[in-house]
Amino acid sequence: MIRVTVWNENIHDREMDEVKAIYPRGIHGAIVGFLNGMDGIEAKTATLDQPDCGLPDEVLDNTDVLIWWGHMAHGDVPDVLAQSIRERVNKGMGFIALHSAHFAKPFKLLMGTSCSLRWREGDYERVWCVDPGHPIAEGVPACFDLECEEMYGEFFDIPQPESLVFSGWFRGGELFRSGCCWTRGLGHVFYFQPGHETNPTYHNPHIQKILGNAVRWAAPRNRRTTLDCPHHPPVEEMVRQGKDIGWY
Repeated sequence: MIRVTVWNENIHDREMDEVKAIYPRGIHGAIVGFLNGMDGIEAKTATLDQPDCGLPDEVLDNTDVLIWWGHMAHGDVPDVLAQSIRERVNKGMGFIALHSAHFAKPFKLLMGTSCSLRWREGDYERVWCVDPGHPIAEGVPACFDLECEEMYGEFFDIPQPESLVFSGWFRGGELFRSGCCWTRGLGHVFYFQPGHETNPTYHNPHIQKILGNAVRWAAPRNRRTTLDCPHHPPVEEMVRQGKDIGWY
């Protein structure tokens, strides 16, 4: 089983009636709901208002893939937690940043850039699959439409993606790199743009398929417990001959 933790700051979900109407269990609850219906995935939630932001060491140590949704409270996430998440990604944990998590502390640490972009609420988006051979694109059509989504536009200040799986086109004329993949240490990172809180994006079956695929892609292949820098003896036998060192 791939152990997934879906983190949400859970502020809009508690305070805005419009969001409650779309996601009565919160965005995190909606995502966990469809992930737990997929084979090989076991998902649970964590929120900002819980002790340790819902992510104490015990939870992170038992998380294979961390999904992150944040918007208005990025600054409330402790720096030490963001650093801890980056270290775990380098050790092999997967990380999926959704929508406005482009400005989340862990994602910005993993990218090393400002992660800034252009934005505008309320537009029509067509999501294009530009790498249909990528595992995250499996079973996803060549394109699909989101009748209402928040516009994110270029320039998106991120490192060049190792794989660009999806691109978004908006009726206002903007383009955006909507689905991007990176490797950080032993960990895999996926950023996916759709998911504004006042839109029913996470009820869309194509979005759900993409996130399930992304979880499987980001799951650890190899995981370390430390990031040390050990002294290591030579692999081949060595013999000292005067001032020179020779190898048999």
